[in-house]
Amino acid sequence: MHLHYHLISQLVDALVDTMARGFYVDKVIERRFKSHPKWGARDRRMFAESVYEIVRWWRWHWHLAGLPDAECLIPEKITLERAWLVWGAYWCSKTQEVPQFVECQNLDAGEISDREEEIVAPAIRASVPDWLNQLGKNQIGEGWPDLIRALNRPADVFLRANTVKIQVKPLKLNLAKEEIEANLVPGVPDALVLTKRQNVFKSQCFFNGLFEVQDGGSQLIAPFLQVEPGMKVVDACAGAGGKALHLACLMKNQGNIVALDIHQWKLDELAKRYRRNKIGIIEPRLITGPSVIAKLNKKADRVLLDVPCSGTGVLRRNPDAKWKLTREELDRLTKLQAEILRDYSQMVKPGGKLVYATCSILPMENRKQIDAFLKEHGDEWTLEDEETWTPNKNGFDGFYAARLLRKELPKA
Repeated sequence: MHLHYHLISQLVDALVDTMARGFYVDKVIERRFKSHPKWGARDRRMFAESVYEIVRWWRWHWHLAGLPDAECLIPEKITLERAWLVWGAYWCSKTQEVPQFVECQNLDAGEISDREEEIVAPAIRASVPDWLNQLGKNQIGEGWPDLIRALNRPADVFLRANTVKIQVKPLKLNLAKEEIEANLVPGVPDALVLTKRQNVFKSQCFFNGLFEVQDGGSQLIAPFLQVEPGMKVVDACAGAGGKALHLACLMKNQGNIVALDIHQWKLDELAKRYRRNKIGIIEPRLITGPSVIAKLNKKADRVLLDVPCSGTGVLRRNPDAKWKLTREELDRLTKLQAEILRDYSQMVKPGGKLVYATCSILPMENRKQIDAFLKEHGDEWTLEDEETWTPNKNGFDGFYAARLLRKELPKA
């Protein structure tokens, strides 16, 4: 395969942007695409797939390049020169040939091959930070190695039919007319999975609001809330509204969904999406203070708490997240989750239900949060059901959901 120096130099700089300068990898790639509009589809695919794969396996490829492991996450040590070596080691492990660029001249294919066979620390081979590897072993136990292997594989692309406009089988046929091939997903009624990666956002089906891109596991959260048409539902950590849109479909666009978030720009994105989807029951509200929550006290039939979390369940899609996450940030998040569960649960009517959900694989963010909440509030709440989805067992991203019932008030 002929390598274009300009493309590879942009690729290597994108690695520095992500690993040394702290930018999110998806935004780094998006900016490169916008600044190089003449790149063809083949170049774009190669660029994006290479950046994601090297970031995903950063620590391993750093090792293959012969660089000091202790320096692989230190920003000032991740220089452009070293990033070239990391890319070169990646390319050599893939093709068994050292790239013929001057920046890679100090690499040796034989040495890279020898390093691939060396016995190294499990965290290096799995390409995760030491602290996260230890935490995973402590929290997950013997299932951790299989789970992290699954999290290190690229994710499939799932679509969700906007059933306000179209059912999943007609959507499949419409996509086929645009040469987008997708299959039905057993156990996920409105889902399709692409047979190959394509830019579906340029399709006419997308412009017509016939689908949203949403992981298969994520599509199982909204039904778990057991909504019905006409209900008052609060999506209390709505973000850009993927689950709010799904709830609206399940409610047949009848009732009221209050979509709350602390970021106006996310609610603005949600507004664009529900207009494209022709959904009219979502009401975005910015959380400006405690009074916003207080006004909804005991008003909701259902509340969804898709809380901020570590994102360890979606590392297949966001591989840079494992390098950016710290134990201190995880501790902050678990404290925030407990506060949200305690305070936002007050929006549920007696007899109503709440779903607490994360895209985390860690019990400390999942069942342990529910156990702690019920220890304090078990006289008022009961755990109805819970589900865990993981890529090694279900083929989806990692998600957790617990459904709680708020007990009816005793009759006077």
